[in-house]
Amino acid sequence: MNLVHTRPISGTLVAIPYPGRGHINPMMNLCKLLASRKHDLLITFVITEEWLGFIGSYTKPDNIHFASIPNVLPSELVRGADFPGFYEAVMTKMEAPFEELLDTLELPVTAIIADTELKWAICMGNRRNFPVASLCTTSAKFFSVLHSMVLTENRLFLIDTLDNGSELAEQSSGISPDIRMIFEGSTRQVIQLTLECISWVPKAKYVLFTSVYELEGHAIDTLKARFNIPIYSLGPAIPYFELHGNSSETMVQNVPSYLQWLDIHPPCSVLYVSLGSFLSVSNDQMDEIAAGLQDSGVLYLWVARGGTSRLTEKGSEMGLVVPWCDQLKVLSHSSIGGFLTHCGWNSILEAIYAGIPMLTFPILFDQAPNSKQIVDDWKIGWRLKEQQKDGRLVTRARIAELVRSFMDPENNEVKNMRKSASELKEKCRKAVAEDGSSQRNLDAFIKGISQGHDGMLID
Repeated sequence: MNLVHTRPISGTLVAIPYPGRGHINPMMNLCKLLASRKHDLLITFVITEEWLGFIGSYTKPDNIHFASIPNVLPSELVRGADFPGFYEAVMTKMEAPFEELLDTLELPVTAIIADTELKWAICMGNRRNFPVASLCTTSAKFFSVLHSMVLTENRLFLIDTLDNGSELAEQSSGISPDIRMIFEGSTRQVIQLTLECISWVPKAKYVLFTSVYELEGHAIDTLKARFNIPIYSLGPAIPYFELHGNSSETMVQNVPSYLQWLDIHPPCSVLYVSLGSFLSVSNDQMDEIAAGLQDSGVLYLWVARGGTSRLTEKGSEMGLVVPWCDQLKVLSHSSIGGFLTHCGWNSILEAIYAGIPMLTFPILFDQAPNSKQIVDDWKIGWRLKEQQKDGRLVTRARIAELVRSFMDPENNEVKNMRKSASELKEKCRKAVAEDGSSQRNLDAFIKGISQGHDGMLID
């Protein structure tokens, strides 16, 4: 996306994501969309020095600039070892250097887009009279569930069911099983901080969702009835605007090897497998998945990141294991027929945009309710992992059987699922087309921050 400034810069929009890939990527994608709609707005994207090293060379429009704050947090490379400590550092150590950075900006701050997990950004914005838009990178439905807990003070009961950071007590009958599973294994500290962040969102000037109204209209309408501030669904905040086909001008040597591998296989014949960029499954469960895929006889492309060498040793001629890929481009490839996913929200949006049904394998936090939406609400997937509390492994036999059925083009249930996925794909693409719901909401948000008023709520 090459943008040229057609007018002088009018102000600065400051974006501050939660420091994790699943939060940084959708915020950057949103900023690219904003930059493409308003060329005279400079967007300052604030990350830690460590994250600047990770993504500082990424291609971006001319009116998006990176700015960094010191590494006041534990390294991204080890945050999984002590997530409560990392989470507390995000809540307590980022605000001061971020505010100092704001004071160095040459242009006036037009507005701040801050991740919902950064409650201190709303506090600071209100104190300094900067309009703050809270960006939620989970589904609107999941956010609505957490906000309901805040309203009913169920958070207090939930926290009381924990004993020194242990798993949720079985006797917590006042909380539904879905909610218990969300916070299973979480500490009191993490739950309290999460729900405090949710409680501060209504104090922002705007609420933004990376979702699509046509996917979650009921949840979004429910939130609009609760809040007295504009709520905009601007999604999917995925890099769909960077997709382009392999034209005849593209030299084959410039095509990644995994795309070349996909090119040689028939339509809808390959299962794409990715279980997230942060916390993944145990080594024993990885071994069961690898064995199940091999036994299924189904072709697969598996992005395994840190476990690539381990899985390559256990692989077969049916599969390709890689440490990274352009996920949306892979999901959009004609040979992909399904997606075995951990149910991260960004991955779900990419699968819907590509029209690909999903086998769900939720691991933590919002992934269990996301799986429920995929299977029960949208009917575009099957559960590979059930909501089990005893830590049992999903066996290779179950994986092989389900994968085989899921990828069977003659299975009538699968045909209906593919039809539903195709229908959601069309709704999603209409939303981002000119005059679609997401495009209209994007323009309304830009108008609001540019003119200093709320604009109109658009569905």
